[in-house]
Amino acid sequence: MRVWIDVTNSPHVVFFRPLVALLEARGHEVSITARDFAQTLELLEDAGLPHTVVGPPHAGASRPAKVRTMASRLRALRSFARERGFDLALSHASHELPVAARSLRIPSSYAFDYEFARAQHGIGCRAATRVVVPDVIPQDRLTRLGARARKVVRYPGLKEEYYLDGFAPDAGVLDALGIDRGRVLVVVRTPPEVSLYHLHGNELFDGVLERLGNDASVSGVVLPRTPAQRDAIVARALPSLVVPDRAVDALSLVAVADLVVSAGGTMNREAVALGTPVYTTFSGRLGAVDEMLLERGLLRLLGRPDELQLERRAGDAQPSTRSPDVLLDLLLRARPS
Repeated sequence: MRVWIDVTNSPHVVFFRPLVALLEARGHEVSITARDFAQTLELLEDAGLPHTVVGPPHAGASRPAKVRTMASRLRALRSFARERGFDLALSHASHELPVAARSLRIPSSYAFDYEFARAQHGIGCRAATRVVVPDVIPQDRLTRLGARARKVVRYPGLKEEYYLDGFAPDAGVLDALGIDRGRVLVVVRTPPEVSLYHLHGNELFDGVLERLGNDASVSGVVLPRTPAQRDAIVARALPSLVVPDRAVDALSLVAVADLVVSAGGTMNREAVALGTPVYTTFSGRLGAVDEMLLERGLLRLLGRPDELQLERRAGDAQPSTRSPDVLLDLLLRARPS
């Protein structure tokens, strides 16, 4: 079987890395298309995943620019796939892939775990053959996106638990960044400022940077999403913060950190799966997955920067993992048997 995967954002790389290995081990041929956005291309290279960059880069926060860019990328995706004879298309929140696949009569699975990115998911859910989501997302929220129950396939737990199966952190990532191991290690993830569901500012996150960046007991590593975010944080010259020049092994950082503070979603859930204490500063509407984690006390909602509990973590937690074969089998259900 020929499988087409589209990767458009940094978290998609770790999601698909074990699935690509499983597909190839089962004898399938995999082709990956990618969009130039954030550290996606660097992470694909670091993971050793061959890929083809297709279409223009991310259009930024402008809605009209996003529409124009999507139209251009759809043409490029169709051109890429037209003569390749794909049997199945897979994506995680790349809403352009199911649209392109449907126009070429290729069955597709569209996965996501945050249901309030309504613009993109409304497109992806309607175009896809199957919609693959965590089992905690209520069906009524999916129906509003165009994913009726007969189209939906559900998996238990967090998507992060599946791609963390067999993961072993590399503590050498600290030495590569020049981290002082005697301080409290805090990993910080910036807000998704270019997403339509997160266009408003995040004053709380700014306060967190000031709180951590001026604390001599802290070694903070800030992982920006875009070059503009990186430049803005570096310009603040906060003495206790390190901002890497390129993509790094974020999973290993989260695994060895004492604390994670993230304004996004994926890194919050990676921290939960790895047993690292985590605060969220996400300023959009919380999805069902994060609501569940908050209810269970696995994720903490930060109200003010001074609420951060900065202390060394005792011992290493055992990661919570699941077999990626289970997730892959659900994604493959888009293809007629």
